[in-house]
Amino acid sequence: MMKYLQKLGKSLMLPVACLPVASILMGIGYWIDHDGWGANNIIAAFLLKGGGALIDNMAILFAIGVAVGMSDDNDGTAGLAGLVSWLMITTLLAPEAVSMFKHIDVKEVAPAFGHIKTQFIGITSGLIGATCYNRFKGVKLPDALGFFSGKRCVAIVTALYSIIAAIVLFFAWPIIYGGLVAFGEGIISTGAVGAGIYAFFNRLLIPFGLHHALNSVFWFDVAGINDIGKFWGTTGGGVHGQTGMYMTGFFPVMMFGLPAGALAMYHTAKDKKKKAVYGLLLAAALSSFFTGVTEPLEFAFMFLAPGLYVVHAGLTGISAFVCTLLPVRAGFNFSAGFVDWFLSFQAPMAENPIMLIPIGLVFAVIYYVVFRIVITKFNLKTPGREDDDAEELNVKLANNDYTQVAAVILKGVGGKENVVSIDNCVTRLRLEIKDQAAVDEKVIKSAGVSGIIRPGKTSVQVVVGTQVQFVADEFKKLCK
Repeated sequence: MMKYLQKLGKSLMLPVACLPVASILMGIGYWIDHDGWGANNIIAAFLLKGGGALIDNMAILFAIGVAVGMSDDNDGTAGLAGLVSWLMITTLLAPEAVSMFKHIDVKEVAPAFGHIKTQFIGITSGLIGATCYNRFKGVKLPDALGFFSGKRCVAIVTALYSIIAAIVLFFAWPIIYGGLVAFGEGIISTGAVGAGIYAFFNRLLIPFGLHHALNSVFWFDVAGINDIGKFWGTTGGGVHGQTGMYMTGFFPVMMFGLPAGALAMYHTAKDKKKKAVYGLLLAAALSSFFTGVTEPLEFAFMFLAPGLYVVHAGLTGISAFVCTLLPVRAGFNFSAGFVDWFLSFQAPMAENPIMLIPIGLVFAVIYYVVFRIVITKFNLKTPGREDDDAEELNVKLANNDYTQVAAVILKGVGGKENVVSIDNCVTRLRLEIKDQAAVDEKVIKSAGVSGIIRPGKTSVQVVVGTQVQFVADEFKKLCK
């Protein structure tokens, strides 16, 4: 089950990767015409509508992205099946359709069906599409029906399964939606405390790839919170001074706290290893600051020093708590890095985003001091403090020698004979292998990667960073 959920988490990153362009377009549009929503400037209108086209249809992107990501071979046919499922379910459970089935006025239909086009339904549709693809892509039918054999039958089967899902959701969706709304309202009712609790668990779930499920409740329209949509004004109901509370607290951590933590890890590294870890920590810190992509840095110490990672999660929760109490709100479409922070200045729900600079500097000091004290007091094996007998090869991702990096990783996992399948997400190379005993983590780490995870008996994940796609491409070539 954990393996399945981790694969789902990876699949969710495919549609989420569409958000940076939406952030840029909408951010620039707001800068040009933040009062008229594009009514006063045609360029702003084009940019805002272009960015909104992605934000407003994130559920559809989830349906397609999850279907492709969860399919056995990432085939586009699965994506089409996910779209088929989405169209079937959302049409059958639309308020107008429900009123027809129940023979009642559309105004009497349960409010849940007015919110059927959510990311939750998108994810469900994607899973149905992927399941049908994996199960029926190789089906052979009699000659008379031969045209519909194989992948051509996937969409047909998906439609049938989607009808069954729609029948189940006809009764279950009001209960599910009501539960999610109650959960969201419960967190909202606790104000700053709830924001802190959410941020704390957001970080804790990252090692398992399950933080996206939690994010969907607070950032999107699964439970009516939709912090992102309301912050940018693509959805009504935003409350100035409240909307953005589930995003703001991440900026001080990602832009200042984690980079300061990286500096503490560098200063506490062994003298002879500082040069070796400098490139890794610097690249990861810059990624966190500018884009809000934190995995390369977090995975650098997450498993080497799990206690330190829990401290990091706690500090993130404190940041969210403090920022919620203060008159400051900033938001993002992708993550809490400098780019999204800068572009959010003119967003409708933005409030004193410049205050995040002094707040962030305070958290930078806190992170540096706490990290340095914890690392030295408990002698944690953060990057550069590993045992001296660790094998070291001068292979660095910073040199952009992806072929050599892939070759070292392949050697570390036992050669191509031990590799069953190859995949990747935003920062991790995900491998299915035959024999875990053949994996040598010291060799893999010598490639300059951030970390190694073994989530299952036949699974190995190598945290490469944002260059993972290039490493994965070279890895696949070496395995042919």
